[in-house]
Amino acid sequence: MAVSFTNLFRIKEIRSKILITLGLLFCYRIGFAIPLPGVNIEAFLEQMGSAGKGTYGRLMDLMNVLTGARIQSATIFSLGVMPYISASIIFSLMVKVVPTLEKISKEGPSGQRKITQYTRLATIPICLVQSFFVVFGTLSGGGLLYPEVQQYWGFYVILVMCSLTAGTLFIMWLGEQITEHGVGNGISLIIMAGIVAALRQSFLSMGGQESTTDTWQMLLMFLMTWGIAVIAVVYMTKAQRRIPIQQAKQTRGRKVYGGQRHFLPLKVNQAGVMPIIFASALLMIPALIGGAVGWGWLQDTFQGGAGFWYIASYGSLIFFFSFFWVSLMFQPKEMADNLKEHGSFIPGIRPGRKTAEFLEYTMVRITLAGATFLTVIAVFPSFVRGGFGQLDTAMIYFMSGTSILIVVGVALDLVEKLNGLLIMRNYEGFMKESGGASGWGRKR
Repeated sequence: MAVSFTNLFRIKEIRSKILITLGLLFCYRIGFAIPLPGVNIEAFLEQMGSAGKGTYGRLMDLMNVLTGARIQSATIFSLGVMPYISASIIFSLMVKVVPTLEKISKEGPSGQRKITQYTRLATIPICLVQSFFVVFGTLSGGGLLYPEVQQYWGFYVILVMCSLTAGTLFIMWLGEQITEHGVGNGISLIIMAGIVAALRQSFLSMGGQESTTDTWQMLLMFLMTWGIAVIAVVYMTKAQRRIPIQQAKQTRGRKVYGGQRHFLPLKVNQAGVMPIIFASALLMIPALIGGAVGWGWLQDTFQGGAGFWYIASYGSLIFFFSFFWVSLMFQPKEMADNLKEHGSFIPGIRPGRKTAEFLEYTMVRITLAGATFLTVIAVFPSFVRGGFGQLDTAMIYFMSGTSILIVVGVALDLVEKLNGLLIMRNYEGFMKESGGASGWGRKR
């Protein structure tokens, strides 16, 4: 491991990719030090601190975990990549249900570039809408803006909307540059950087509080629980069902080709973090409506993680969206046709319709395990907050199952990318393959 880490900086090309990635992430963090024009930062942070214990604060903490945003900071990067993620999800769904977009997506690299361009364009109106709500829902409170700004309110609204939109587009550009010239997926790394930075702030805020023996014991138990959750997330993220694939033998002249046996890997957590994002977005709507129209009972029921009905609704939605997302993204008939065209088959299963039925049946079974895992890991902070109520709410969210799922997934993807770069240049990688379910262990 130490030798492999040293080789990363010994190879010029890999070293350049790592430095470019770190440099662009540093630029991303600098943006959080640039405040929005006209905002009284001291008054704003004071109000956000008092709101952090309420429903609005919990909702914002959850959105910060999912998207890397930081609305409470009142900077040009406050929206994070939230609008881009929203646009990406919309087009991921539309590609599966709109025939024209589905046809474009199957045109190869040129089609994917078109879909990416559509996603970028869709990000702009989403940015404008979200920035509009930030201005009127967050910044319009008394004392948050300097008096001079009130004289030019209409111009100021347009200025802030353009500033937040430009900030998100710049973050999107940074992510694309990391993906193209750096290491790993740029948007994913940006989200992970936001989670890690917010976690650091939570630790600093706890350090400033009065320390007691009970607090430190609670923190130690929380860290132990968090460590167990990390191990579970790593295992489930790497877990997969390997379907054996046999290639048909072909005789050409005096030589026999094919006959090799390989595997079709099906991930247990095929849906990733998408079901959690969908469920969280839907459950925010009742709480926001309740706060807007004064329905206290509705707001109390869906106040960002508390109460039986919230947990039951949250878990049920995650379970449903796990199967919904997999049904959209996993196409057994298309996979069966591809296997048949390439002369491959699953031993004991007839090619064509029977293969598609077998793949669908297998995927439903492993998705059941994946959906159960996602549900447990997502409601984890709701129970943790009840047992560790003295800890910072933001810390509980940022060390929750959702954030662990994002950070672990991005970290494993980054390690695999670096591992591939080393192996391509005939160096020993970080990980070694195995024949087991996780894909680790066996020496080359």
